Amino acid sequence: MKKILVLCTGNSCRSQMAHGYLEHFANRKAEIYSAGVETHGVNPKAIKAMAEDGIDISHHTSNNVSEYESIDFDFVITVCDNAKERCPVFPSKAIKFHHNFPDPAKLPGDYEQNREAFIHTRDLIKNYMKTFVENNLV
Repeated sequence: MKKILVLCTGNSCRSQMAHGYLEHFANRKAEIYSAGVETHGVNPKAIKAMAEDGIDISHHTSNNVSEYESIDFDFVITVCDNAKERCPVFPSKAIKFHHNFPDPAKLPGDYEQNREAFIHTRDLIKNYMKTFVENNLV
């Protein structure tokens, strides 16, 4: 079974969304992990945006990438430029993918004020992860 790590700065929003969609689209064809170069807790607005699309990430935890040093990943997907720059070198055969998704978590205000930004990022991540699974987990 393939092992996939999604990496972002704080493992709170974009990587959590990607994790949720990868689990959904991979349908048990891969083990999915997500982590940050820091940990900021799972963003409640990300949980809400995903729930609106039928994906429950409320049980996810925010993890530091150092927790996964011993795992031999097949793929590492960075979802922000900061994580790509700060990503540790994994002593593995992992194929690296990168896409810098906009960060709606940086916007001030509540979910309703920022709903469009969260939905926009969520949908970009959804399409990217769907294509990733179709192209890499056949």
